[in-house]
Amino acid sequence: MSMLQQTITAVRQRTHSALSISALAVLLAGCAAAPPPLSPQTEALLKAQPPIRFLLTFDDGPSRDKTDNPTLSILHTLADNPQENGIKALFFVQTRSWGAGDTVAGQEIMRQEVAQGQLLGFHTATPFHSNHRFLKPEVLEQSLNDGISDITALQGEPPKLVRPPFWNYDQRTFTTYQQHGMHILLTDLSANDGKIYGIKGSLRRRSNLLHELADLREHIAQGKLPVVDGNIPVLVAFHDINSYTADHMAEYLEILTTSAREVHLQTAAKPFYDDRRAVERAALGRSVQDGAQIPELPGLWKWIWE
Repeated sequence: MSMLQQTITAVRQRTHSALSISALAVLLAGCAAAPPPLSPQTEALLKAQPPIRFLLTFDDGPSRDKTDNPTLSILHTLADNPQENGIKALFFVQTRSWGAGDTVAGQEIMRQEVAQGQLLGFHTATPFHSNHRFLKPEVLEQSLNDGISDITALQGEPPKLVRPPFWNYDQRTFTTYQQHGMHILLTDLSANDGKIYGIKGSLRRRSNLLHELADLREHIAQGKLPVVDGNIPVLVAFHDINSYTADHMAEYLEILTTSAREVHLQTAAKPFYDDRRAVERAALGRSVQDGAQIPELPGLWKWIWE
């Protein structure tokens, strides 16, 4: 066997081994349905905390699909579902995305979001999902001005909240957002549903959110999350361009409420927000206050940042 063949064989073996380990880890994680046990100390601390309320956020919309549009499907589910009708959420939109926000149909969907009482936040105003850190200062400036103008025209006031693409920001972009009156919002829980192409399914959707919420429980017990309007806003990130998310939106709502009970977190009488102004106040209360702050994100994104 030649040296080249030996090298190829070794690489294949290592790759196969790595994939096997990764697949096993995913399977084991999917089976780990039970949350970590609740200690007496944490239980006592939780009783002294206000109830939580889930603040739903959606990225990358509006969807460009002409039939069975995921964004419209999600709007329908938020309005009418078994958990709570009339849910209001925060949609971080791409106002000038190619084939979506920059089309007549996309703009009409964003108008429907506003008409339904949803809140629009800024995500991008470039043709593609561009990382703001990699844009030249003048290009970023123009993008922000364009996006703010677009959203102001849609909902009658400029956006106060921004979610940087890829959750990626630095002191420069943080300061630039602030200069435009916008505050960065990250998340506590992520459905890990950001897949657009290929496999969109999520076999771990229940165990994933359950364990993320169990991890967040300690922060809540220790009073590390701010209280807004008498409740602790818990941020949840989805993508309204994903048809799988849209098809399972009602189930996701049920997963959140049942998972809260399983980890002994008290929810408000209305577990989700139902007023746009309350959504905005809660989001501003949870926004990033320091551009040098290291983001605390769940799942893969935390690993990437670290």
